[in-house]
Amino acid sequence: MSLDDGTLSEQGLAPAGRGTVRLIACGALAHEILALKRANGWDHLDLQCLPAKLHLRPEKIVEAVEAAVMAAGDAPTFVVYADCGTGGALSRKCKELGVEMVEGPHCYSFFEGNDAFAAHAEDEFTAFYLTDFLVRQFDAFVWRPMGLNRHPELRDMYFGHYTKLVYQAQTEDPALDAKARDCAARLGLAYERRFTGYGDLAGSLQEVARR
Repeated sequence: MSLDDGTLSEQGLAPAGRGTVRLIACGALAHEILALKRANGWDHLDLQCLPAKLHLRPEKIVEAVEAAVMAAGDAPTFVVYADCGTGGALSRKCKELGVEMVEGPHCYSFFEGNDAFAAHAEDEFTAFYLTDFLVRQFDAFVWRPMGLNRHPELRDMYFGHYTKLVYQAQTEDPALDAKARDCAARLGLAYERRFTGYGDLAGSLQEVARR
């Protein structure tokens, strides 16, 4: 199964209708979840992705997740979102619905590992993070939404207090590394590449797959 990032951003991914456990995930995580499914033979996990562009309006994430959980009916369901800017509202809604979700404040944390991310969070509050998906979709999720394509002079207003861009790489891809380095240059930031792999996401899905 393969999808382009534009489709994952705008439409998401409909469930295949096969498998016994429904994963309701952010479209920005589709490639990673599909890779883990293939590598581990988790054919009983049925992936559904909501549009990744919901991250541009995080107040809409809770409603979208609730609708997807309700549509899943009686199927065991696991939500593959972190808090993602909802201010705890998504966690409260999942508890109300009786479903579990990935732990962590955001995907940057669980990709690196929540404990590891928390350990150096105070030293990196001036870091701007990108994942594989966000490197590929930098223009769609950062450059254009912030209006930098029309008003590049706003860059220093937005990013003047940042010191570096940290690319959390899920895969070993020299082309993505080069693109991430270019993203840092466009933002006027120092560049750091940090290979994380799938981090805590892998362990969380492994636990779900064993049930």
